[in-house]
Amino acid sequence: MRLVDENGQQVGIVPIEEALERASEAGLDLVEVAPNARPPVCRLMDYGKYRYEQSKKAQEAKKRQTIIQVKEVKMRPRTDVHDMNVKKKKIVKFLNQGNKVKVTVQFRGREIVHPELGAQMLKQIAEEMADISVVEHMPNMEGRTLTMVLAPKKPR
Repeated sequence: MRLVDENGQQVGIVPIEEALERASEAGLDLVEVAPNARPPVCRLMDYGKYRYEQSKKAQEAKKRQTIIQVKEVKMRPRTDVHDMNVKKKKIVKFLNQGNKVKVTVQFRGREIVHPELGAQMLKQIAEEMADISVVEHMPNMEGRTLTMVLAPKKPR
């Protein structure tokens, strides 16, 4: 087997018995790094310390990542002006938190005859939110719902 010492220096090809002896003398573990290599590569290291450092790195990476959620705001084509303003404030709040917003217009009964009303509402919302968001998915009709996805703009 090929042996690498604790400093990362290659010792060369040594028998298993000699590698185990060197590991016990140094008070370290003999860890097989590349079992499929010919000959296999082993390293002298403190395996407990190595695993501890790996878990700390994983924790730090998890702490730094941001999770983006998709929040949904639902409305109807006959939603009144005041109610629309309340919905817009919610959209602004979600976008400022860094979340994506799925804006949905649901049609019921005979409202489906006028899908242009819903499209007009979504277009108006997209125009008003243009300074803080980008339209990720343009308005799309799926059955009786018209949906659009807004994503927050990246800070420059």
